[in-house]
Amino acid sequence: MLPYKTKICEPLPLTSREEREMEMAKAGYNVYSLPAETVTIDLLSDSGTSAMSQEQWSRMILADESITYSRSYFHFVEKVKEVFGYEYVLPVHQGRSGEHILFKVVVNEGDHLPSNGHYATTQENIHFHGGVAVSLLTQRAFDPHSQDSFKGEMDLDSLKSLLEKERVPLSLLTITNNDGAGQPVSLKHIREVSKLLRGKRIPLFFDACRFAENSFLIQKKEKGYEKKTIPEIVKETFSWGDGCFMSMKKDGLSNVGGFLALKDGDLYEKLRSFLLLIEGFHTEGGMAGRDLEAMVLGLEEVLEETYLTARVEQVHRLGERLLRSGVPVYQPFGGHAVYLLAGEFVPHISPEEFPSEMLASEIYVEGGIRTLPDGIKGWNKRNGPDSGSQPFFEMIRLAIPRRVYSESHMDYVAEVIGRVYKRKESIRGLCLTYDPPFLKHYIARFERI
Repeated sequence: MLPYKTKICEPLPLTSREEREMEMAKAGYNVYSLPAETVTIDLLSDSGTSAMSQEQWSRMILADESITYSRSYFHFVEKVKEVFGYEYVLPVHQGRSGEHILFKVVVNEGDHLPSNGHYATTQENIHFHGGVAVSLLTQRAFDPHSQDSFKGEMDLDSLKSLLEKERVPLSLLTITNNDGAGQPVSLKHIREVSKLLRGKRIPLFFDACRFAENSFLIQKKEKGYEKKTIPEIVKETFSWGDGCFMSMKKDGLSNVGGFLALKDGDLYEKLRSFLLLIEGFHTEGGMAGRDLEAMVLGLEEVLEETYLTARVEQVHRLGERLLRSGVPVYQPFGGHAVYLLAGEFVPHISPEEFPSEMLASEIYVEGGIRTLPDGIKGWNKRNGPDSGSQPFFEMIRLAIPRRVYSESHMDYVAEVIGRVYKRKESIRGLCLTYDPPFLKHYIARFERI
């Protein structure tokens, strides 16, 4: 049962198949370019799409909008310290801004930054500042049908080898691993990575966007943590790191915002100076006081076990519905999304013909559902020297917004995708007509082959 009830409702756009076909063509077969008013169920992202609680809305009214060192700023800093345990906190307007500021300060030309999986903006920010983003996802992740519990982890042998050969200013762990099908990372692995890096005096930073969901999955899957509370698991997780950056648009249950938090006071001063240049005063990070207050409540509500149970169970129920229809999906299911295996869904479409993008287009045309193409191979030759270092799958991400959709909505999603799967042999690929220089999948354009 969902642990909330609807107080305000928003009508869903309902369109005809002909209208959706026209909109898809106008968008260049890129679902990112679809007008939201033409989308019935939007699973493009769980970022900034959460429904905020009545407590968050009420706290926004009480916010302090002073331009510097507002009461809301102090509320926010104290809450981040309480949850994550880091002394120095800098608010930013969203996660990629924190990435940009951090890498501007710590990355030099030729530096290698390993991770279990870099999100697209993380990778591009590293490349932009002259570094090399190296994904060292464990080989267990490349069996999409195995039931291993923690397939989002790093390959430790590959990490050791990289540390011996390359200059590494810091290493990253993304929890949960968005680039690795939303899979969690165990605390055992976090300890092992931390100890290895500390032996080399290399800082460990977390991409903490889905930290609460990762902690919930640790509680449910990792031996020895069954009776630990979510806040206790969070505290232990971040105690093994030196800092984190976070988009609060995910597990912050907010529509905007983020932060950098760290232990190193000297690094904090360097980051603060640069933040002043591009984000505004360092006590507001380009946001209003009401945004800071909404995030304070978000960090409280996201740690509630009733919420996390309902959240993760909704994801898993959708995955089970799709499995029962024969649709190929990545297993086990993570905390925020279900991933369709596009390569198995439409095996007759080659990676060079963008099967993920084409399948996302077909799902939209079939039922007005917007999903995220998560294909890799079709982009390898354009994504930099390290992007093709590991094989991966063509996938479609069904990212479920927090506290937004009901089970009947998820039933509809499963029904629509099941209909597309029944006519999969008729689907043909795409060719690229516009190839942008950065973050290609956001604004690229295609035509049907």
